[in-house]
Amino acid sequence: MKHLPKHLRPRWRYLAVELEAWPDAEFDRRDFQRSVWFAAQNLLGDAGSADADLKVLQFEYGEGSGEAIVRARHGHAEEARAAIACVDEIRNDPVGLRVSGISGTVRACEEKYLGADGQIRDERKVVFGDAQQSAVERDGLLDVRTDGAFAGATELDFE
Repeated sequence: MKHLPKHLRPRWRYLAVELEAWPDAEFDRRDFQRSVWFAAQNLLGDAGSADADLKVLQFEYGEGSGEAIVRARHGHAEEARAAIACVDEIRNDPVGLRVSGISGTVRACEEKYLGADGQIRDERKVVFGDAQQSAVERDGLLDVRTDGAFAGATELDFE
């Protein structure tokens, strides 16, 4: 079977997405893909989500932060960005997503917007709520473990 000529092939845009969740949140690429599809379907409807054709190409997540590349059809990048912004939880774990950029190729997306996030993760003991608690530090922010859950805090909360 012959390939389509270049001018007839579909064109794509690639969205670099940064993920942030509590350090104990566990989900994988399939869970993220499902959440993106549901958000697109709820926001854009069946026909709109089919036109945008969102697909997670790369996914990496661990210890509360990660990154992904989401493919969308050319001309539907803004709808894709809006659908991704509607994702607020994955497998009942609250998440924060941020589209850091849009590119025309996967390689350019990786080079410009993804890579080392510069966050140094460290676990330490802090005094929070009149008791000593375990906290995970990421880029100046602290996630304090309290009764099996986490509470977000900063250095100012401890002084």
